[in-house]
Amino acid sequence: MIRRILDQLEDYFGISRKQARAAFVLMAFSFMLIWTPFIFRRWILPYFPAPSEPVNTQKFDSIAAQLEKDASTVPVERENNYPKKEYKNTPDHPVRFFTFDPNTATVDQLQELGIPPFIAKRIDKYRSKGGKFRKKEDLLHIYDFPTNVYQKLESYISLPEVSTKKYTSDFVQKSVPNNTLPKEIKAYNKPVVVPFDINSTDTTELIKLKGIGSKLSLRILKFRDALGGFHSASQYSEIFGLDSLALSELNKYAKIQSPVRKVNINTATAEEMAQHPYLRNKKINAVIVNYRTQHGPYQSVEDLKKVRVMDDNTIEKIGPYLVF
Repeated sequence: MIRRILDQLEDYFGISRKQARAAFVLMAFSFMLIWTPFIFRRWILPYFPAPSEPVNTQKFDSIAAQLEKDASTVPVERENNYPKKEYKNTPDHPVRFFTFDPNTATVDQLQELGIPPFIAKRIDKYRSKGGKFRKKEDLLHIYDFPTNVYQKLESYISLPEVSTKKYTSDFVQKSVPNNTLPKEIKAYNKPVVVPFDINSTDTTELIKLKGIGSKLSLRILKFRDALGGFHSASQYSEIFGLDSLALSELNKYAKIQSPVRKVNINTATAEEMAQHPYLRNKKINAVIVNYRTQHGPYQSVEDLKKVRVMDDNTIEKIGPYLVF
């Protein structure tokens, strides 16, 4: 049964025998991990009951009463021990309103306008890092800037007008000399795909097809080499990972023009047969060899049906790769 599962893994994923064993072990280990908690709770845990002790309700009542007593002694107003930070409503300096530019006004001038000292220092720090006030509302972008102070100062804010006309003309002259546009634009030429021989091609032709990248092209060539070449376009669907787009591209451009590499069924050993993807089962191969030894060489594909170890579908698939 295990060998049958390994054969199915090899055929489905197109991997080697060693990789199939590793995949089977990983699947078995994952299955065991998933079912271990259920088995432990259902059949093992009941044999180890937890020690039961009588519940001391008086002890719980005394603890609850003590907690209620401690909670009643805490003042309601005091929610935490952190001091509340308060700001003065009245500034330290007398307020005097005058026209100012927030990009050039000093910290003292900002404080004289009624801006809190920590906000004035924050504005100066913002300007030292390259910040600019381009419109009046940018003052509100300063963290914690008082809205009521901004409403009082809005009419006194004076910002220089930014002229975009000269900037636009300079940009156009620098980016497009003499206001001329390039007359010719070279179009991107897509790689031309032409039909090719799938049994002799390499990855350079396969990656030109839609839906086929470098990894998938290598997988196609690996499957082709293991087969000994494709004898029919219907075999493309056996490649693992092909979607409908890639399959249609292969049917359209991948042509079969070279013959396949064949196995001599009358001289090959069971191990040599097992290298072919359609003859992975070594037990079946051993039966084929024993039947050949007892009854003589095979004359045609029909003679394989007499062994009765392979179904008709497998015999039909392996037939084009056998020589008698």
